[in-house]
Amino acid sequence: MAKEELLTFDGMIDEILPDGRFRVELENGHRLIAYTAGRMRRFRIRSVVGDAVRVEMTPYDLTKGRIVYRDRGPGNPGAAGKRR
Repeated sequence: MAKEELLTFDGMIDEILPDGRFRVELENGHRLIAYTAGRMRRFRIRSVVGDAVRVEMTPYDLTKGRIVYRDRGPGNPGAAGKRR
């Protein structure tokens, strides 16, 4: 399957599941199970309940996806303020 065929949706994390997986509710109300992309794991980007995320899915299985982006939001300054 070519990378151009992936579907991308915005959603919000509902629940943290074991083994690095998350239950995500998309903007259209569809719920699915997603895991974090390798680059997010590599840079230790943490996701918590309530974070807005972008999920990539294949059109063949609409129950699973991969979290490729986490929106920091207005109240989260990021890692710049935590580093000493």
